Amino acid sequence: MYVPASFEQSDPAELHAFVERHSFAMLVSQHDGEPLASHLPLLLQQDAGGRRSLLGHMARANPQWRQADGQTVLAAFSGPHAYISPSWYEAAAVVPTWNYAAVHVYGCFQAIHDTPALLGIVRDFVEFYESATPEPWQLPEDDFIERLTQSIVGFRIPIDRIEGKWKLSQNQPAERRQKVVAALDRRNDENSRAVAALMRGL
Repeated sequence: MYVPASFEQSDPAELHAFVERHSFAMLVSQHDGEPLASHLPLLLQQDAGGRRSLLGHMARANPQWRQADGQTVLAAFSGPHAYISPSWYEAAAVVPTWNYAAVHVYGCFQAIHDTPALLGIVRDFVEFYESATPEPWQLPEDDFIERLTQSIVGFRIPIDRIEGKWKLSQNQPAERRQKVVAALDRRNDENSRAVAALMRGL
């Protein structure tokens, strides 16, 4: 990812929190000499030694895992994004742009086929995503769920490199940034308000 110094986000805590908050990623690998991507939720986990990994699963019918196993892959996580109008700057010699936040994670794809391990992955996903619901659904312990694991392949991606880009008008004077935040706040959409909140946090 091209990351100019003014847009670089290198704080590990911020990067990890972003991955957890925006966990639906695009997983990219090489397949027959061409890029192949799947859109999947991925969980960030940490082992006893402090090493972080991404954990996920995909349909066994998905061809990606067959050649991805053992490859260095890219998981791209996208956050809020919004169009920035040059009219907001109230200045000359300005152009439109787009503000956004994104994190890229690189690591070696390791396929998981063991049934107990697959059940553990599914259980981790259910617990993570159900935790915010008023009455969390629990994964039943029955043959039906175990049979379902035969149709998926799990995987782990130990993180070798993680990089973040917070493109939030840092290259503009403070007065212009404040005008952008005000304009984004006036918009009635979730992305614009989220970008404004990120800009205020700089």
